[in-house]
Amino acid sequence: MTHKKKRRVIFSFLLSVLMMLSPMQVFALENEIQAVDQDTEVTLSFPCKSALLMEASTGKVLFEQNADEALPPASVTKVMTLLLVMEAIADGRLHYEDAVTTSAHACSMGGSQIYLKEGEQMSVEDMLKSVVIASANDAAVALAEHIAGTEEAFVAQMNRRAAELGMQNTHFENTNGLDDTTSEHLTSARDIAIMSRALLSHEKIKEYSSIWMDTIRDGAFGLTNTNRLVRFYRGATGLKTGSTAKAGFCVSASATREGMELICVIMGAESRDIRNASATALLDWGFSNYAVYCAPKVTLEPIRVLGGVRAECCVATEDFRDVMSKNDAKRMQYVTEVPKTLSAPVQKGDVIGKVTYQLDGKTVGEARILADESVEKIGFGELLLRVLARMSAV
Repeated sequence: MTHKKKRRVIFSFLLSVLMMLSPMQVFALENEIQAVDQDTEVTLSFPCKSALLMEASTGKVLFEQNADEALPPASVTKVMTLLLVMEAIADGRLHYEDAVTTSAHACSMGGSQIYLKEGEQMSVEDMLKSVVIASANDAAVALAEHIAGTEEAFVAQMNRRAAELGMQNTHFENTNGLDDTTSEHLTSARDIAIMSRALLSHEKIKEYSSIWMDTIRDGAFGLTNTNRLVRFYRGATGLKTGSTAKAGFCVSASATREGMELICVIMGAESRDIRNASATALLDWGFSNYAVYCAPKVTLEPIRVLGGVRAECCVATEDFRDVMSKNDAKRMQYVTEVPKTLSAPVQKGDVIGKVTYQLDGKTVGEARILADESVEKIGFGELLLRVLARMSAV
């Protein structure tokens, strides 16, 4: 990156932050956000306890700031609650039209809620929308109880799923992030990005998380998204905000532009505006500087097979994806390595070669080349028939 271009990145980064804030907030933020122009990179720093930027399709981390400290996440907790709900739907254990009955425990939740009454029934879909859009604590507990029987049992499932995903700095104590009575309800920016990526793999969730306003109870109760980025940030698809006195202001923000999906996590900001401005600036920086290099599956020239029932075997590359600077993506090269012949038998899926992707002579990654069909070894009888057929043709 040239010196002039780096200055443009810094300027656009700061401008996007400053435009969203009041004069007093601008003064505070100017003293905390740094964008240092160095010979090889731009160094960013944000006014929050931790931050992380991840590309969703690869899971590659593009930026991190104190990303592994275990901190209270407030309602960003619900990313895991929603993940388990979506997995239950995907497994057929839960259906959007199922009726969920509210318990006394669920309707006793404070904070953000849809004011469920004990015994009130609502569809899974409406409760799901209420959690995603309005961050309804009561609906989160009602869904958890419907799936697992009790909130405690569901929380145990949350912690097991976190361990399966490799979330090393996470421990949940409830389903919604209310932390007045919790002592070890903690997670990290990296772990939030990991579970957010898993949730975003369920495309249906974006239909809800990208809604700005909706209704439930046949239009009688309005829902407004707690995530203002959905309305004001181009390409925003979600995902979940949270705030308490203990946690500060947090967000897991997802957005897609030009075929690249980013997940931005901000934890422990001092205000909603600082949280939103920091997320906006970090997402802008990611979209301005990075791109997904994608080499889709390609069918190559067939390879000759020795001793097979067919003379050739079709072969194809695997998909390859990586995230890199936009300039690097334009300079990517690749080298294909395949044998001239194969020996039968060949099974579909056998690894027969590789494609090496390189940047300035250095290997960035590899994709396997696989047999796209099976070719059995020719038997003596089949070989004899072929010889006789050729002789009769002569």
